[in-house]
Amino acid sequence: MDLRNAVAIVTGCTGGLGQRIGRAFAEQGSQVAGVYVKSQAEAEAFAKEWSALGPRCIAVQADMNDQDQIQRMVERVMKEYGRIDILINNAAHNQLVPFKDLDGLTMEIWNNILLSNLTSPFMCIKAVAPIMQKQHKGRIVNIASVAGLAPRGSSIAYAVSKAGLIHLTRCMAIALGPDVAVNSVAPGLMMGTRMTGRLDPVAVEKTIQTSALQKPADLDDVARQVVEFCRSDSTTGQVLVIDSGVTYH
Repeated sequence: MDLRNAVAIVTGCTGGLGQRIGRAFAEQGSQVAGVYVKSQAEAEAFAKEWSALGPRCIAVQADMNDQDQIQRMVERVMKEYGRIDILINNAAHNQLVPFKDLDGLTMEIWNNILLSNLTSPFMCIKAVAPIMQKQHKGRIVNIASVAGLAPRGSSIAYAVSKAGLIHLTRCMAIALGPDVAVNSVAPGLMMGTRMTGRLDPVAVEKTIQTSALQKPADLDDVARQVVEFCRSDSTTGQVLVIDSGVTYH
């Protein structure tokens, strides 16, 4: 896909990774609709920064856990640009609950994480799919995690949600082909994100030291791989691990 003037929706646009993804698309000439929940000033500042690179970028407020708000967000983007070419399901949630602490993993925590990390991306895909299919062109990239490929991460609920997101990627590749390609990236530990900020610092350092490259995954590297998935015309249903050499998939 030619990314110049393509319209990309990036959810969770104010997060450490989300804002890098938005910028990476803007650098390619893509028009970016950055979706945020509460951080309006921050989201608008990022949209202004991306627009300074050339394309017209906007910030859109919507709760990705609310189907009605997702639909209104899609309608706003269509009103602004008249098309949607790319969806990046980046918004997510985690909460530290040790795997052994089953009592601590309450149904409230479980349901909230599964809603944010699996059901929400599915709702977003369903909202944009008819538009992309009518255009006979579209790209969707889901931001998963290495926790979806191995029993690790901030909680069992988080690991299960990301495993589900990876398989949802494969299923949607079948459901939306041949018009829409659907892929996912599975980053490992990334510094400078809200997710990592909720983790045990000792576990964070151990993960870094045991990786083959002995460093965390680079945010800009992950963002560039997301862009490459959207540029590709013959890749779908795939998951790419980016974790400095911890998980070999």
